[in-house]
Amino acid sequence: MSEKTPKLRAALDGIPTYKPGRPAASDGPVAFKLSSNENPYPPLPGVLESAVTAAGSFNRYPDMACTGLMAELSERFSVPVEHLATGTGSVGVAQQLIQSTAGPGDEVIYAWRSFEAYPIVTQVSGATSVQVPLTSGEVHDLDAMLAAVTERTRLIFVCNPNNPTGTVVRRAELESFLDRVPSDVLVVLDEAYREFIRDPEVPDGIDLYRDRPNVCVLRTFSKAYGLAGLRVGFAVAHEPVAAALRKTAVPFGVSQLAQEAAVASLRSEAALLERVDALVAERARVVDGLLGQGWTVPESQANFVWLRLGDRTTDFAAACERAGVVVRPFAGEGVRVTIGESRAMDLFLQAAEEFRKAL
Repeated sequence: MSEKTPKLRAALDGIPTYKPGRPAASDGPVAFKLSSNENPYPPLPGVLESAVTAAGSFNRYPDMACTGLMAELSERFSVPVEHLATGTGSVGVAQQLIQSTAGPGDEVIYAWRSFEAYPIVTQVSGATSVQVPLTSGEVHDLDAMLAAVTERTRLIFVCNPNNPTGTVVRRAELESFLDRVPSDVLVVLDEAYREFIRDPEVPDGIDLYRDRPNVCVLRTFSKAYGLAGLRVGFAVAHEPVAAALRKTAVPFGVSQLAQEAAVASLRSEAALLERVDALVAERARVVDGLLGQGWTVPESQANFVWLRLGDRTTDFAAACERAGVVVRPFAGEGVRVTIGESRAMDLFLQAAEEFRKAL
């Protein structure tokens, strides 16, 4: 009698695996991790204290409705509570969006390369990915994305700033795009790096959502707010979409620690702005240094920079590791480097300079 194995969904065959940034080695010369888009600073003032207090109730389930956090977000962004939904980071909310809109036979459009979770959450749902190449300037090609819309399109991701290139779509182009997308197609503005934008021509997605029922905005506490380890993100969308996100959320998915830490982070705005400004200044220093070495660097509005290196990608990442920093290589394409401590960025710039001289 032959043994049978459990039947699994065919949609999972060949699904890409999410690859987290490699940590810095604890037993070698590597001292700094620049491979994940994390905030190098410790929790904001008051956050750790709130989390420690919440830890005293580990034996209880968290508030499934995230009542305190939802009220804080509603006040901060001037949106109705009914227009909010939370999840385990913005990627968790992105998966809820796919579950709410797309299944077998449906299509999800996004730029490529962009956030590597998009193809994963799309394929898990059984939907089909439609990947639209970036322009030569590493920016979303919104005209091509619009041309890719069919009667099967259910959702479009616009990652702004784009991960991993750091580039942005500006107001006039984005508004024109939104005005032309069919009203029954949901457009998701993934703004995980919103706080790092300094270009005044990049619109705030929440302003765009207000009079567009088919626009949803994703935000996270993992980047600027420094809560990557607690996994809390949120969406702002009109009530039918937000209600669907609440239905598809994992029950009790956002821990009470995460909820309390997020509230405390929102109330520590002055310290947040100071830290973000410091990272933006360091970003400018790194970009200037790379340009001075002769590299081509897309203008980044995020907390990382991108170097398109093609078949030199793996060698460059190895050179950085030998110099004491771990970066994020995308084999055959390029390297994303998170902005970290000044010492880390000094090591990175030194490695980049030596690598370029050796070419």
